[in-house]
Amino acid sequence: MTKKKTQYLSEEHAEELDDICENCRKKDETVSQNLILTGFKFCESCRISRTFFPI
Repeated sequence: MTKKKTQYLSEEHAEELDDICENCRKKDETVSQNLILTGFKFCESCRISRTFFPI
C-alpha cells in the first residue's frame, strides 16, 4: 500500500498568492490567474501593456 502525503502551503508560498501585481502594486484577482497561466504576477492591464510594449 502507498501512503498519501498531503502538501500544505508554507508561509513563503502563501505570500506568493496575495494577488498584488509586481509592476503597479495594485491588488487584483487576475494576478493569481496570470501567475498560473504565465508564471508572472502581473494584473491584466500590466500584462497587456507588457505584451504590446515589451521594453
